[in-house]
Amino acid sequence: MPQCNIDAKGKAVRLIGGILTVVASIIIAGLIQFSVIPSGQISWLTVIAMMFGGLFAIYEGRTGWCVVRAMGFKTPL
Repeated sequence: MPQCNIDAKGKAVRLIGGILTVVASIIIAGLIQFSVIPSGQISWLTVIAMMFGGLFAIYEGRTGWCVVRAMGFKTPL
């Protein structure tokens, strides 16, 4: 289990940001599916990348662990 390396404010920011990113990726996927946005390989890869990034941010927010801080970088939150 990763060791907690962020405070409550950092957890909240990562959790809310992750949830918003997942919701945005679902909306964009719907827009692509119903041909509001032209579909293509790049657009679906973008949706997948957004979903993965959002889910990872939610994981960071829930566990209190930040991968960037674990690598030794200082983050403002």
